[in-house]
Amino acid sequence: MPRGKRRSAADMGPADDDRHCSKRRHTTSSSRRHSKSEDLSSFSQKRCISWFREYTSPDDPDTLGPEGMEKFCEDIGVEPENVVMLVLAWKMNARQMGFFTLQEWTKGLTDLHCDSNTKVQNKLEYLKSFLHEPSTFKSIYRYAYDFARDKDQRSMDMETARAMLQLLLGRQWSLYGQFNNFLEQSKYKVINKDQWCNILEFSRSIHSDLSNYDVDGAWPVMLDEFVEWLKASKEQNSAKGS
Repeated sequence: MPRGKRRSAADMGPADDDRHCSKRRHTTSSSRRHSKSEDLSSFSQKRCISWFREYTSPDDPDTLGPEGMEKFCEDIGVEPENVVMLVLAWKMNARQMGFFTLQEWTKGLTDLHCDSNTKVQNKLEYLKSFLHEPSTFKSIYRYAYDFARDKDQRSMDMETARAMLQLLLGRQWSLYGQFNNFLEQSKYKVINKDQWCNILEFSRSIHSDLSNYDVDGAWPVMLDEFVEWLKASKEQNSAKGS
């Protein structure tokens, strides 16, 4: 950023006045830096609520809907499909995907000490860090089921389930690709909560070569069928290769 031009000696007063002016400028500059620092570290619930209203309509000022969500994501520089948005929703304990109520917004962002786009951007890495702690990840994973499912249905439709599994397990479960293919070809149209929770446990405890899979284990039928499907696929590929 270009600096302001210096005044010439002809524009300046006596030496003592110059020192006084210089000191005053230094003090003013320090005060501005201090004020800026306070602004970044302080939190105002009033400012937080005012910021929320930027994304809502006069018809429903206490609900941030899909259009507002898209604008919010744009302002903080995050794609709506980014997993960090799920973590943020979890922090807010948001009830429905694509919506934040004023109460949810205030709860989550007060906890995060955020009342501006910049402050949320500065918290993104912190939010992502929750995904690396196993017990917290499990909490987020379980939360995702009720958050993403249609509230008129007890189970989650398969399209939504596959999208959420991709978001949560796509990068960390070595068998995710095969499991996704299995779901695509299977008879299942929905996933219930028991199946959802067990998919995570299966991904964490069963080796990618299935060597520690117990046929007499208490896994849901869906996962037993996945194992059978995977073994059959491997045998079929081996037969083709020989």
